[in-house]
Amino acid sequence: MNMNKIVIVDDEPSIVKMLQLVLQKEGFHQLYTAGTCQEALDTIARNGADIVLLDVMLPDGSGFELCSQIRQLGNPHILFLTAKVSDLDVLTGFAMGGDDYITKPFNPLEIAARIKARLRRIDEIGKPVARNNTVAQTVYSYGRFQLNEAAGELLVDGAVVTCPAQVFQLLLYFCKNPGIVFSKAQLYEAVWSIDGLGDDNTVMVHIRRIRERIEHDPSLPTHLLTVRGLGYKLAKEPINV
Repeated sequence: MNMNKIVIVDDEPSIVKMLQLVLQKEGFHQLYTAGTCQEALDTIARNGADIVLLDVMLPDGSGFELCSQIRQLGNPHILFLTAKVSDLDVLTGFAMGGDDYITKPFNPLEIAARIKARLRRIDEIGKPVARNNTVAQTVYSYGRFQLNEAAGELLVDGAVVTCPAQVFQLLLYFCKNPGIVFSKAQLYEAVWSIDGLGDDNTVMVHIRRIRERIEHDPSLPTHLLTVRGLGYKLAKEPINV
Protein backbone atom coordinates (compact mmCIF):
# COMPACT_ATOMS: atom_id res chain seq x y z
CA MET A 1 0.00 0.00 0.00
CA ASN A 2 1.34 3.41 -0.96
CA MET A 3 1.77 5.57 2.14
CA ASN A 4 2.50 8.86 0.40
CA LYS A 5 0.20 11.63 1.61
CA ILE A 6 -1.93 13.29 -1.05
CA VAL A 7 -4.00 16.39 -0.34
CA ILE A 8 -6.80 17.25 -2.77
CA VAL A 9 -7.77 20.93 -2.60
CA ASP A 10 -10.92 21.68 -4.60
CA ASP A 11 -14.32 23.12 -3.75
CA GLU A 12 -16.21 20.93 -6.26
CA PRO A 13 -17.36 17.78 -4.38
CA SER A 14 -17.78 15.80 -7.60
CA ILE A 15 -14.15 16.36 -8.61
CA VAL A 16 -12.90 15.52 -5.12
CA LYS A 17 -14.95 12.32 -4.99
CA MET A 18 -13.81 11.26 -8.46
CA LEU A 19 -10.16 11.78 -7.59
CA GLN A 20 -10.54 9.94 -4.29
CA LEU A 21 -12.08 6.91 -5.96
CA VAL A 22 -9.52 6.70 -8.74
CA LEU A 23 -6.51 7.27 -6.49
CA GLN A 24 -7.75 4.67 -4.01
CA LYS A 25 -8.09 2.15 -6.85
CA GLU A 26 -4.53 3.03 -7.91
CA GLY A 27 -3.24 2.14 -4.45
CA PHE A 28 -3.17 5.51 -2.69
CA HIS A 29 -4.87 5.51 0.70
CA GLN A 30 -3.37 8.45 2.60
CA LEU A 31 -5.81 10.90 1.02
CA TYR A 32 -6.90 14.20 2.58
CA THR A 33 -9.30 16.77 1.18
CA ALA A 34 -9.96 20.48 1.62
CA GLY A 35 -12.42 22.87 -0.01
CA THR A 36 -10.87 26.20 1.00
CA CYS A 37 -7.43 27.76 1.38
CA GLN A 38 -7.70 27.74 5.17
CA GLU A 39 -8.80 24.11 5.30
CA ALA A 40 -5.87 23.19 3.06
CA LEU A 41 -3.34 24.97 5.25
CA ASP A 42 -4.79 23.40 8.40
CA THR A 43 -4.79 19.93 6.83
CA ILE A 44 -1.20 20.17 5.57
CA ALA A 45 0.07 21.65 8.83
CA ARG A 46 -1.58 18.82 10.76
CA ASN A 47 -0.81 15.85 8.50
CA GLY A 48 1.96 16.90 6.12
CA ALA A 49 1.82 16.30 2.37
CA ASP A 50 3.88 14.63 -0.34
CA ILE A 51 1.60 15.59 -3.23
CA VAL A 52 -0.90 18.47 -3.39
CA LEU A 53 -3.57 18.64 -6.11
CA LEU A 54 -4.47 22.30 -5.99
CA ASP A 55 -7.41 24.05 -7.61
CA VAL A 56 -6.63 27.60 -8.72
CA MET A 57 -10.03 29.14 -7.90
CA LEU A 58 -11.13 28.59 -4.30
CA PRO A 59 -13.93 30.27 -2.30
CA ASP A 60 -11.64 32.15 0.08
CA GLY A 61 -8.67 32.93 -2.15
CA SER A 62 -6.41 32.02 -5.02
CA GLY A 63 -4.66 28.69 -5.35
CA PHE A 64 -1.63 30.60 -6.62
CA GLU A 65 -1.31 32.49 -3.33
CA LEU A 66 -2.06 29.32 -1.37
CA CYS A 67 0.79 27.60 -3.20
CA SER A 68 3.36 30.01 -1.79
CA GLN A 69 1.90 29.55 1.70
CA ILE A 70 2.14 25.77 1.36
CA ARG A 71 5.82 26.16 0.47
CA GLN A 72 6.34 27.68 3.92
CA LEU A 73 5.05 24.45 5.49
CA GLY A 74 7.09 22.00 3.43
CA ASN A 75 8.13 20.99 -0.06
CA PRO A 76 5.41 18.77 -1.55
CA HIS A 77 4.97 18.31 -5.30
CA ILE A 78 2.21 20.76 -6.25
CA LEU A 79 0.08 20.08 -9.30
CA PHE A 80 -2.41 22.78 -10.23
CA LEU A 81 -5.92 21.80 -11.35
CA THR A 82 -7.15 24.73 -13.37
CA ALA A 83 -9.62 25.91 -15.98
CA LYS A 84 -7.27 28.84 -16.63
CA VAL A 85 -5.06 28.13 -19.63
CA SER A 86 -3.44 31.44 -20.61
CA ASP A 87 0.35 31.73 -20.66
CA LEU A 88 0.13 34.33 -17.88
CA ASP A 89 -1.81 31.94 -15.66
CA VAL A 90 0.75 29.20 -16.21
CA LEU A 91 3.66 31.54 -15.55
CA THR A 92 1.98 32.77 -12.38
CA GLY A 93 1.48 29.23 -11.14
CA PHE A 94 5.10 28.26 -11.62
CA ALA A 95 6.36 31.56 -10.22
CA MET A 96 4.39 30.90 -7.03
CA GLY A 97 6.04 27.51 -6.59
CA GLY A 98 3.97 25.05 -8.61
CA ASP A 99 5.62 22.02 -10.21
CA ASP A 100 3.10 21.07 -12.87
CA TYR A 101 -0.44 21.76 -13.94
CA ILE A 102 -3.36 20.15 -15.73
CA THR A 103 -6.40 21.82 -17.23
CA LYS A 104 -10.02 20.97 -16.51
CA PRO A 105 -11.77 18.84 -17.60
CA PHE A 106 -9.19 16.12 -17.10
CA ASN A 107 -8.96 12.34 -16.98
CA PRO A 108 -8.33 11.32 -13.34
CA LEU A 109 -6.16 8.46 -14.57
CA GLU A 110 -3.81 11.08 -15.98
CA ILE A 111 -3.54 12.61 -12.50
CA ALA A 112 -2.68 9.19 -11.10
CA ALA A 113 -0.08 8.67 -13.82
CA ARG A 114 1.59 11.99 -13.06
CA ILE A 115 1.65 11.26 -9.34
CA LYS A 116 3.21 7.83 -9.92
CA ALA A 117 5.80 9.32 -12.25
CA ARG A 118 6.71 11.93 -9.66
CA LEU A 119 7.05 9.33 -6.92
CA ARG A 120 9.23 7.15 -9.16
CA ARG A 121 11.48 10.14 -9.72
CA ILE A 122 11.71 10.74 -5.97
CA ASP A 123 12.60 7.07 -5.40
CA GLU A 124 15.35 7.26 -8.04
CA ILE A 125 16.82 10.38 -6.45
CA GLY A 126 16.73 8.77 -3.03
CA LYS A 127 18.62 5.61 -4.01
CA PRO A 128 22.02 5.46 -2.31
CA VAL A 129 25.09 5.98 -4.48
CA ALA A 130 27.43 2.99 -4.62
CA ARG A 131 30.53 3.52 -2.47
CA ASN A 132 32.87 2.86 -5.39
CA ASN A 133 31.37 5.78 -7.35
CA THR A 134 33.56 8.86 -7.23
CA VAL A 135 32.21 12.25 -6.19
CA ALA A 136 33.73 13.75 -9.33
CA GLN A 137 31.21 11.81 -11.40
CA THR A 138 28.35 13.67 -9.76
CA VAL A 139 29.64 17.25 -10.14
CA TYR A 140 29.08 19.05 -13.43
CA SER A 141 30.90 22.30 -14.14
CA TYR A 142 29.91 24.66 -16.95
CA GLY A 143 31.49 28.09 -16.86
CA ARG A 144 29.97 30.14 -14.05
CA PHE A 145 27.85 27.35 -12.58
CA GLN A 146 28.39 23.93 -11.05
CA LEU A 147 25.76 21.31 -10.33
CA ASN A 148 26.45 18.82 -7.54
CA GLU A 149 24.13 15.88 -8.11
CA ALA A 150 25.01 14.05 -4.90
CA ALA A 151 24.53 17.12 -2.70
CA GLY A 152 21.55 18.43 -4.67
CA GLU A 153 23.19 21.85 -4.94
CA LEU A 154 23.49 24.46 -7.66
CA LEU A 155 26.40 26.89 -7.32
CA VAL A 156 26.59 30.02 -9.44
CA ASP A 157 29.74 32.11 -9.21
CA GLY A 158 30.67 30.05 -6.17
CA ALA A 159 27.46 30.74 -4.22
CA VAL A 160 24.67 28.25 -3.53
CA VAL A 161 21.48 29.18 -5.39
CA THR A 162 18.10 27.81 -4.33
CA CYS A 163 16.69 25.50 -6.95
CA PRO A 164 13.26 23.78 -6.83
CA ALA A 165 13.42 20.02 -7.34
CA GLN A 166 11.92 19.94 -10.81
CA VAL A 167 14.15 22.79 -12.01
CA PHE A 168 17.16 20.96 -10.58
CA GLN A 169 16.21 17.73 -12.35
CA LEU A 170 15.79 19.46 -15.70
CA LEU A 171 19.15 21.21 -15.40
CA LEU A 172 20.75 17.93 -14.30
CA TYR A 173 19.41 16.25 -17.43
CA PHE A 174 20.99 18.93 -19.59
CA CYS A 175 24.28 18.65 -17.67
CA LYS A 176 24.39 14.91 -18.30
CA ASN A 177 23.76 15.47 -22.02
CA PRO A 178 25.68 18.60 -23.07
CA GLY A 179 25.53 19.73 -26.68
CA ILE A 180 22.48 17.57 -27.48
CA VAL A 181 19.30 19.23 -28.71
CA PHE A 182 16.08 18.08 -27.02
CA SER A 183 12.53 18.90 -28.01
CA LYS A 184 10.01 19.96 -25.37
CA ALA A 185 8.30 16.57 -25.63
CA GLN A 186 11.59 14.72 -25.12
CA LEU A 187 12.43 16.83 -22.08
CA TYR A 188 9.01 16.32 -20.53
CA GLU A 189 9.19 12.57 -21.02
CA ALA A 190 12.73 12.36 -19.64
CA VAL A 191 12.34 14.63 -16.61
CA TRP A 192 8.65 14.35 -15.73
CA SER A 193 8.66 10.63 -16.70
CA ILE A 194 5.38 10.79 -18.60
CA ASP A 195 5.10 10.22 -22.33
CA GLY A 196 2.75 12.52 -24.20
CA LEU A 197 0.96 14.00 -21.17
CA GLY A 198 2.95 17.21 -20.81
CA ASP A 199 2.33 20.74 -21.95
CA ASP A 200 4.89 22.85 -23.78
CA ASN A 201 4.40 25.64 -21.24
CA THR A 202 5.62 23.42 -18.40
CA VAL A 203 8.99 22.89 -20.06
CA MET A 204 9.27 26.49 -21.29
CA VAL A 205 8.67 27.94 -17.84
CA HIS A 206 11.22 25.62 -16.26
CA ILE A 207 13.74 26.56 -18.95
CA ARG A 208 13.18 30.19 -17.99
CA ARG A 209 13.63 29.37 -14.30
CA ILE A 210 16.96 27.69 -15.07
CA ARG A 211 18.12 30.67 -17.10
CA GLU A 212 17.20 33.05 -14.29
CA ARG A 213 19.67 31.15 -12.12
CA ILE A 214 22.61 30.37 -14.39
CA GLU A 215 22.67 33.16 -16.99
CA HIS A 216 24.03 36.68 -16.64
CA ASP A 217 21.06 37.81 -18.75
CA PRO A 218 18.20 35.26 -19.03
CA SER A 219 17.00 37.02 -22.21
CA LEU A 220 20.41 36.53 -23.86
CA PRO A 221 21.43 33.05 -22.72
CA THR A 222 24.96 31.80 -23.26
CA HIS A 223 24.64 28.41 -21.53
CA LEU A 224 21.12 27.04 -22.08
CA LEU A 225 20.36 27.79 -25.71
CA THR A 226 17.26 27.71 -27.88
CA VAL A 227 17.71 25.92 -31.19
CA ARG A 228 14.98 27.42 -33.33
CA GLY A 229 12.45 24.87 -34.52
CA LEU A 230 14.14 22.00 -32.66
CA GLY A 231 14.30 22.64 -28.93
CA TYR A 232 17.00 23.40 -26.36
CA LYS A 233 20.57 22.41 -25.60
CA LEU A 234 23.21 23.11 -22.98
CA ALA A 235 26.35 24.54 -24.58
CA LYS A 236 29.50 22.61 -23.73
CA GLU A 237 31.20 26.00 -23.43
CA PRO A 238 29.30 29.28 -22.91
CA ILE A 239 28.95 31.23 -26.15
CA ASN A 240 29.84 34.89 -26.60
CA VAL A 241 26.97 37.29 -27.26
